[in-house]
Amino acid sequence: MTEDRSDALHALVMQQLDDDQAQDIVTIDLEGKSSMADHMVVASGRSTRQVASIAQKLAEKIKQDGYGPIRLEGLPAADWVVIDAGDVVVHLFRPEVRSFYNIERMWSFGEDGKLAAGTA
Repeated sequence: MTEDRSDALHALVMQQLDDDQAQDIVTIDLEGKSSMADHMVVASGRSTRQVASIAQKLAEKIKQDGYGPIRLEGLPAADWVVIDAGDVVVHLFRPEVRSFYNIERMWSFGEDGKLAAGTA
């Protein structure tokens, strides 16, 4: 995926998460740091039902907009759902589960706590 296409996919993900009222959306820039993706996005839903709904809508939007097949893991329990869209990987959590795993800290690479927070 080209850098422009990767950035466009990231923008689409951020917009859809905002539209679906995901909470505490954080982007971690992985470009040049990991071969698995250019962006990791972490967000929360208020309940398992909202996490599942956000994940399903986001997966459908990514497919509809022509970004190819995606992998979706964790949907049945919906405590932690991972959407792998290639250059953008999205982790959706219930707040308690997110706080337990704290993956933002794990992936911050010790760079001044430099995480890009924001919606869209």
